[in-house]
Amino acid sequence: MAEPIGCARVDLRIDPDELATCVSCGLCLPHCPTFRVTGEEALSPRGRIAAMRAVQSEGAPVDDAFVQFMSTCVQCRGCEPACPSGVPYGHLIEATRTTLADQRRITPRWQRVGMKALSHHRLLLAGSTALAVAQRLRLVPERAGLARLPLRRPPALQPTGDDVWLFTGCVMDAWLRDVHVATAEVLRAVGATYALPGPGGACCGALHVHAGLDDETRRLARAVIASMPGDAPVVVNSAGCGAALKDYGHLLGTPEAEAFAARVLDVHEFVADRIDRLDHLLPARRPGTVIVQDPCHLRHVQRVHPAVRTVLSRVADVVELDDDGLCCGAGGAYSALEPELAAQIRDRKLASIERAARGVRHVIASANPGCAMHLAATGLDVRHPMVLVADAVRGERR
Repeated sequence: MAEPIGCARVDLRIDPDELATCVSCGLCLPHCPTFRVTGEEALSPRGRIAAMRAVQSEGAPVDDAFVQFMSTCVQCRGCEPACPSGVPYGHLIEATRTTLADQRRITPRWQRVGMKALSHHRLLLAGSTALAVAQRLRLVPERAGLARLPLRRPPALQPTGDDVWLFTGCVMDAWLRDVHVATAEVLRAVGATYALPGPGGACCGALHVHAGLDDETRRLARAVIASMPGDAPVVVNSAGCGAALKDYGHLLGTPEAEAFAARVLDVHEFVADRIDRLDHLLPARRPGTVIVQDPCHLRHVQRVHPAVRTVLSRVADVVELDDDGLCCGAGGAYSALEPELAAQIRDRKLASIERAARGVRHVIASANPGCAMHLAATGLDVRHPMVLVADAVRGERR
C-alpha cells in the first residue's frame, strides 16, 4: 500500500464555489455508471465530491482509497444534466485528477508515453498499423477490449474549400478514417466545402484531459487553435473531441480560446441545419433500423444529441434505448485502465440494446470512436451516423 502524500494539506486546485454547489441530494446516483454496477456510495458523484471536500477543506490524506475513488470515475458526466444545483462535476474531477497525475498517483508511464504519440501523427499511423498486424497474429490479448483495427486506410482527405474547418484528430484518423471520408461526402452533399487543420492540429487533448495531463492539454489546445485560424465553423465528427474543443475557453481562459470554442460544431448540428438539402439525394423509403447509442460527451456535455436523430431519421427508422443515456463504459482509455468495471458497465448497455432490438435486424449508431470500438469489440455492428447517411446518399446516386 502506498503511503498518503506527506502530512501537509493537499490542494486539489478545485474552485471552492464549484465544490460548494453540491447539496448531496443524491439525484445523480441513478445516472452514475460506476454506482449502478457497484452500489457503492464512494463510487458515485456525491461520494466522490464528499471525498474531495474531505481532502480540500478538512485536510484528509490523499490515500489509496481516495485515489481509487477518483481513478474509477469514467468521467461520463451523466450526473451533470441530472443535477438540480448545476454542479460542474467535470471541472471538479478534472482538477482532482490533474493533482493526482502531478503527484504520479494516476496515469502510469506507459500511458503518458502513449499520449505523447497522439500528437505525432505519422508515428501514430505507423503504430496503429503495427497494432492491427499484432491483432491478426493474435498477439493482442482479448482483455484489451479493442475492436478490429484496419490494416489499410482510405487515402487522406484533401481540402475542398473554406466554408468550414473539418477537424480530423488523432485516433479518428488512424482507426476510423472511413468516418472522415463519409463526413466529407455528407458535407459536399449539403453544399459545404471544407479545409483541414494546419500543423499542430493533429490532437485536441481530450484523452489528456481524462488522464489529468493539464500542461500537455493546454499545449495541444493552443496548437489546435493556431491550426484553424479565421472565423469559419470548426466541424467535428467525434463527440469526445468536440466536447474538448468546446471547452477550450474554460481550459485556457483567454478571449482567443473562447472565440475559438464558440466556432466549434458537432457535425450533426451542422448537417441538421441543412438537412433539407439532402432530401433529393435520399431514397424515398428508409431502409432498415438504427438503434442510437449516445456518446456521453455528445449527450451530457455538448447536449446536442437531438441533432443525431434529426439527421438519422431521414435515412432509417430510429430506435431509442431505455437507459436514459447511461454510459457504455468506454471513457477514453478507461476500458484499458479499468477493464472489469468497463465490462460491467458495457453489459448494462448491451442489455439495453438487446431490449431495443427485439429480434429485428439492426445496426448501432454511435458518434464517438471510443464508444464505437468498445461496443464493436463484442461483435455488434456499430457505425458512425455519418457513415449511414453517406451510404444512403451513395445508394441514391447509383
